[in-house]
Amino acid sequence: MTDSELTLMVVHAHPDDEAPSTGGILHRYSQEGVRTVLVTCTGGELGDGPGGIKPDQPGHDEAQVRATRRAELDRACGELKVGHLEMLGYLDSGMAGWAQNHRPGSLSGVPLEDGLARLVPLLERYRPQVLVSYDEQGGYGHPDHIRAHELTREAALRSGIPMKLYYTAFAKSSFRRAFQVAKDAGVPLDRLPAIDFDPEDPPFGVEDDVITTTVDVKADLAAKLAALRAHASQADNGFLLDMPEAVVATFMGQEHFIRAVDKTGAPLPESDLFAGLR
Repeated sequence: MTDSELTLMVVHAHPDDEAPSTGGILHRYSQEGVRTVLVTCTGGELGDGPGGIKPDQPGHDEAQVRATRRAELDRACGELKVGHLEMLGYLDSGMAGWAQNHRPGSLSGVPLEDGLARLVPLLERYRPQVLVSYDEQGGYGHPDHIRAHELTREAALRSGIPMKLYYTAFAKSSFRRAFQVAKDAGVPLDRLPAIDFDPEDPPFGVEDDVITTTVDVKADLAAKLAALRAHASQADNGFLLDMPEAVVATFMGQEHFIRAVDKTGAPLPESDLFAGLR
């Protein structure tokens, strides 16, 4: 490995987080010859067990779920052509307010210095010019996503290694367009996740003027969907796989980011995470 080798490092909280928001860039840049590194912070132990068993239901076995999700993650990395997978080894903290948020070893409760002692050496080893993780809200408030953001940002600032740091972003405009395409295609609303908000003003995501960087990954959509399918045990996340192609392309054919740190001076808006680096 050399400092000059173009490298993308993406930091996620759980197995399967990598596919929806960064599966396209992982595949696209790998195909372009960029070294790609996925860091997954937890084993996803509080995901669904066989048959959709939830963590609060009888028969949920965290060790079994962890093993299943690791195998699925390996398959997803194969679909996305990820060059290197690194596991930080923390436990899944569950959703906000769950008792597991503060159990020993859970990501959301880990001291910052402990997490940095695991993440900074990976930055020093791979020396990514581009580093990607979640924003301050962790995308939608998941405590593990928030902690992954805090660790990634602090590791970037302390090490000084990445030339560019990005946060993943969900564009409200993409949801609006996809919702309209779904309606135009005659998709029954009961096939979509429960929607108890105005689809014209979703309570999550950001408006387009906040987004600095939009990467076209339509050519990588097949690989991205294959990676989603690889995470078959987490069926709650797979509703898009049954949607018409036009809906999926509208919703997932672009990936959006907010540039938080830049040492290249590349002008905004961007269509390439490596703008200013090649």
